[in-house]
Amino acid sequence: MTKEECKQRVTAAIQAHKEEIFSLAESVFCEPELGFKETKTAAKIAAVFEKHKIPSEQGLALTGVKGRLKGRSSGRTIAVLGELDAVICHEHPAASSETGAAHACGHHAQLAAMAACAIGLAESGVMQELDGDVVPFAVPAEEYVEIEYRNRLRTEGKLGFLAGKAELIRIGAFDDIDMSMMMHLSTTGEGGRLIQVGGTSNGFIGKLIRYKGREAHAAGAPHEGVNALNAAMLAMMAVHAQRETFRDEDHVRFHPIITKGGDLVNVVPSDVRLESYVRARTVPAIIDANVKIDRALQAGALAIGADVEITDLPGYLPLSNEASLSALLRENAAALVGADKVEELDHHAASTDMGDLSHIMPVTHPWVGGVSGNAHTRDFCVSDPDMAYLVSSQAMAHTIIDLLYDHAAEAEAILADYTPPMTRESYVKFWEDIAAKK
Repeated sequence: MTKEECKQRVTAAIQAHKEEIFSLAESVFCEPELGFKETKTAAKIAAVFEKHKIPSEQGLALTGVKGRLKGRSSGRTIAVLGELDAVICHEHPAASSETGAAHACGHHAQLAAMAACAIGLAESGVMQELDGDVVPFAVPAEEYVEIEYRNRLRTEGKLGFLAGKAELIRIGAFDDIDMSMMMHLSTTGEGGRLIQVGGTSNGFIGKLIRYKGREAHAAGAPHEGVNALNAAMLAMMAVHAQRETFRDEDHVRFHPIITKGGDLVNVVPSDVRLESYVRARTVPAIIDANVKIDRALQAGALAIGADVEITDLPGYLPLSNEASLSALLRENAAALVGADKVEELDHHAASTDMGDLSHIMPVTHPWVGGVSGNAHTRDFCVSDPDMAYLVSSQAMAHTIIDLLYDHAAEAEAILADYTPPMTRESYVKFWEDIAAKK
């Protein structure tokens, strides 16, 4: 079977299972779950794998589901990822009434595309033409939210890191994988039928900040208290004064939320808590910004006479797409939607734990249209299901065929020229040192 015949068979198999793929996307969309809590979503993916006779491991990093399709030989292994979790957006019409979780991030589409890719490869019979394995991998907790809750899991020994791919790297779940790919939805214009490939994104350090003052009656004896909320507000002002020291090209971002601002309106706040990230384009820029922001946070406490506890947590590393792998996917995307609908992406100031994976193996993380509204907002929705679920899955499946066909020649060529910035061991040490403030 030629390479093109393999691609045609996979496309036909995906189209034949279109109803099942759309149904999976809708089911996941209607039951959104937050990171490391995606038990229902994980069960849905496991059921798809079982139906199509794809062996799987479950419960990785609490909820991850890792399938495996065997090629005629198993020289190289390519992972296709989809993210299990939702984001919190109470205003979204499909948000959970209990948790506020909503797939305003498009992760339900990722899962559908990952599943479609796996179904196409499994049901078409083309794996027997490929010299390598394919791992469809549903991974937890890409959205870095509920930081205090996740840190509690960490202190209890249930997690080492606070993000799904990072934790999977830590426990060795990617040790048997040579390269990875996934697609993320994006509002891209041209009616949504546009695919953006390549580019970079920010990384970040996660932060928990706690100001401790002294309670007092807010009206009768405020002078006897130490107002921790005032300390936090002054700290935010001090951070703003640092912004002119951040270089534009570093894309520094600091965007805290106050998760506790006091206890009672008539009591001077004595316990105030914040969560935030310190984001930037490179690791040195992240470290530099974090030092400056820590100074500002401490200054707020000093001015009021409060105490401050700053906890740095493992976050995400900046994303770097591997050029040759991305070029291969770009070619396959162009064949599906037209070369004029595929463009090179520059830098994205948001973050993904695909960045962590990009430090230990070649990855490609394109952005695909098919949606309207902005991510993480009430207006975000899939407007072109064919684009979001099917075209994206076909582009990935066709790229996998290119990589693993003919003794995995393309995969071998990419890996021969690739030197990972980190090993798993050095990656884990990096984040452990950050958390220990070494």
